[in-house]
Amino acid sequence: MSTLPRAEYPRPQFVRAKWLCLNGPWEFEIDVADSGLERGLLQRPFSSTITVPFCPESRLSGIGHTDFMPAVWYRRTVVVPADWRTAHILLHFQAVDYDTTVWIDSREVYRHRGGFTPFTVVLRSGMDIEGSFTIVLRARDDPRRPQPRGKQSRQYANQGCLYTRTTGVWQTVWMEPVPADAYLCRPRITPDVSAGVIRLVAPVSRNRPGGKIRAVLSDAKGTVATAVTRADLDLSPALDLPITPERRRLWSPEDPHLYDLRIELLNMENRVVDAAVSYAGLRSLSMDGRILKLNGHPVFQRLVLDQGYYPDGILTAPTDDALKTDIALSQAAGFNGARLHQKVFEERFLYHADQAGYLCWGEFPDWGVSGFGPTNDHQKHGITYAGQWLEALHRDYSHPCIVGWCALNETHQVIQDRITDLDDATRAMFLAAKALDPTRPVLDASGYAHRVYESDIYDSHDYGDNPDFWKGIEGFQRRHTANEPFAPFVNNQADLRPWSIPYNGQPYFVSEFGGIGFNLSEVTQDKTAVESTSAWGYGQIPATPEEFLRRFAALCDILLDNPEIFGYCYTQLTDVFQEQNGIFTFDRRPKFDLTKVRNIQRRKAAFESARRADPLK
Repeated sequence: MSTLPRAEYPRPQFVRAKWLCLNGPWEFEIDVADSGLERGLLQRPFSSTITVPFCPESRLSGIGHTDFMPAVWYRRTVVVPADWRTAHILLHFQAVDYDTTVWIDSREVYRHRGGFTPFTVVLRSGMDIEGSFTIVLRARDDPRRPQPRGKQSRQYANQGCLYTRTTGVWQTVWMEPVPADAYLCRPRITPDVSAGVIRLVAPVSRNRPGGKIRAVLSDAKGTVATAVTRADLDLSPALDLPITPERRRLWSPEDPHLYDLRIELLNMENRVVDAAVSYAGLRSLSMDGRILKLNGHPVFQRLVLDQGYYPDGILTAPTDDALKTDIALSQAAGFNGARLHQKVFEERFLYHADQAGYLCWGEFPDWGVSGFGPTNDHQKHGITYAGQWLEALHRDYSHPCIVGWCALNETHQVIQDRITDLDDATRAMFLAAKALDPTRPVLDASGYAHRVYESDIYDSHDYGDNPDFWKGIEGFQRRHTANEPFAPFVNNQADLRPWSIPYNGQPYFVSEFGGIGFNLSEVTQDKTAVESTSAWGYGQIPATPEEFLRRFAALCDILLDNPEIFGYCYTQLTDVFQEQNGIFTFDRRPKFDLTKVRNIQRRKAAFESARRADPLK
């Protein structure tokens, strides 16, 4: 067993047999004035050591520096395995925050902007590498400039629902050998339930005469389908893998079945020159009036807001098991999915969600940027947002667990009587998602200002039951009980016009509600909660855990009984630093009786009795 931190394979939906994890000790130095290049940091040793892949703000990194770091530097020398030296090497950085420059043996080889998506440096045998090479990486991260940062605080300290920053490397660094002549690139896997096929697009690095792509789909009984297509005519060869009715098994929360998939690149002599293994889930998504359907049937989405923070790793889970645990805890509390909030989660989280049948909404980490979104005074950042959003969509397209996309969160600027840069950016990100992925519904912006008339989904954030819960619950019930005409609530505003375009009959859900504060550590011996001086949630703290459960039930019952909505998202799964309104504490201890939390969500769900049969049988 490896002693390296986070040593599991980081890209489980496209796995090659040979790879090398580069996590562990790296040379490290904080560059407080961002003058390191001028001061010769490219050539000299650095002043300290860091444990990759944990960010320098975290305890697990061995640094634990939480002040601003305008630039940080990393260095490591890598010995190339002897049997790799005739191959090209792909050097992968799963995530580095934010502006990154990479040098190999003092020669600049790559630049990347974006703190949440991976990038790859291609090192060519005989030209870029020999027996060893030295990586130097600089990451610039100005906390005060407008850039996608999710929930990272732009002030020195945490405050409200903004948390400790992440700077530099925060996901796995690794490398793999590929054939120098031609190799497979990341595939796109699309389920088509109505046609009974798995569609595969298998890009190649270059087209060589006589090349072929062969794909084999299998399950526990053996081979399900095999297909071969030419790889010498198109940059992205495509093929279909048909599934006969007797081997068809749909992916769902009740039965998260995954097919194994092997993809091979063959040369003109039919010899395998590159190969990777993957997996696929066969499932469909459709919209029927105001309802979203999975595999042709309504499934009420009981989602929880998951922000993916950890006390010791910040944005990085301390172990792979921690990712699995978060999904298991959510399911134990009765949730069947999550809104992956303001973070592009690690790929391994989505892998575990695929295996668990856990429904996920993918989101872009834009919140808190220049007043909650790209605004008129930062027009160029709309381009930055769209480019990084496309990288996230490309990375996560093939995961069956993802059932929807959301580009922006709580863009609070009112709609004006003229088209603004925010209108352009919102539309660009919506169209980008629809163009790259026509198979999933796309929400233009979650909460506050909806700006795209064609948005597939409409939603609201409703904390209107606070601070006087039982008084506020009356208004919450009026807003979310089926009525005529149906008018979704938006942002505590009686008049929707300043905030959103009119509702147009799309599927609708309440994508944030609740957030009931409860600090387990401040419950007295008689089990009475006291007002926290260091933490917060929405509204007055319930006096007891039982009082919390009564409030939670009152909110959930209203939404579960409404046949006009397809789901909800409760705020939130765990406490995060000072924001202590989770079902679990920050260190993942349950605050409440999970059986009661689970039963509250299941007892009145309108769609739980729907058939789960294959709609084609």
